[in-house]
Amino acid sequence: MPPERAEALAAAFAHCESAVREADKDRWLAALFAPEAMRPDLNALHAFNIEIASVRERVSEPLPGEVRLQWWRDVLTGEGRGDVTGHPVAAAILDVIGRRNLAIKPLVDLIDARVFDLYDDPMPTVNDLEGYCGETSSALMQIAALILAGGDDPGTADLAGHAGAAYAMTGLLRAFPLHAARGQVFIPADILADSGVSRDDIVAGREGPGLSRALDAMRGLAEDHLAKAEVLAAAADPRTVAAFLPMAAARLYLGRMDRLAAAPFRTSIEVAQWRRQWALWRMARRFGRAGAIRQ
Repeated sequence: MPPERAEALAAAFAHCESAVREADKDRWLAALFAPEAMRPDLNALHAFNIEIASVRERVSEPLPGEVRLQWWRDVLTGEGRGDVTGHPVAAAILDVIGRRNLAIKPLVDLIDARVFDLYDDPMPTVNDLEGYCGETSSALMQIAALILAGGDDPGTADLAGHAGAAYAMTGLLRAFPLHAARGQVFIPADILADSGVSRDDIVAGREGPGLSRALDAMRGLAEDHLAKAEVLAAAADPRTVAAFLPMAAARLYLGRMDRLAAAPFRTSIEVAQWRRQWALWRMARRFGRAGAIRQ
């Protein structure tokens, strides 16, 4: 590789690490438990996810968001115009895909799933929500596990499914006030109907027992997936533990969801970083795979 190319790539990976540290601290902390040589690849994967997940925040209308997501599809499939590697995250993720021989389809599916974020359509059913979580959060965990396993099949598909669903649902609960303020409702319509609350109630900021029941049901769904993931993690390939450590943070967030139920439109569910680091370390150590955190 020419020296100037190597230098540009090093800068791209440094950019990814900085972006993940700033915008996705849980995954950045989890990556510290991976072998040092693999951390840049994990950060590139998660920086790519940040780019895709944040499109809604960067546009004022769905159409520009659709255009941006199509640009990323073209990057992955090799149809991008010009030198797409001028974008640091694009350069890094393409390098990881090439070196790790990663399949493109799960990454394209992740982009396709995020089209939902651009609109204010209701999430129809629990099955639809689980599918959305599977193509986003679960896919990220499984790809990270593949990287950590050196390309071997890590046998973690079920673990990724449950851990990713738990982490994504927890994140959606934490973002409930933000989503409600801009007209988005990720609580499935079947849960809302069973709880006696409507999407219009949520968008209008109306509190009540129906909303509390809906939030409790969503929390219960996340906790069910998390409990299943914790059982599966105990027997997971030890090389892949860093891919799944964010679910330890999900356990902390879920433990504070009573605050959300008490004031759903005015509550921010946060946990101090040192508590999250401790939880991740304890989970890693529980499975006999703790590593030193270097910051």
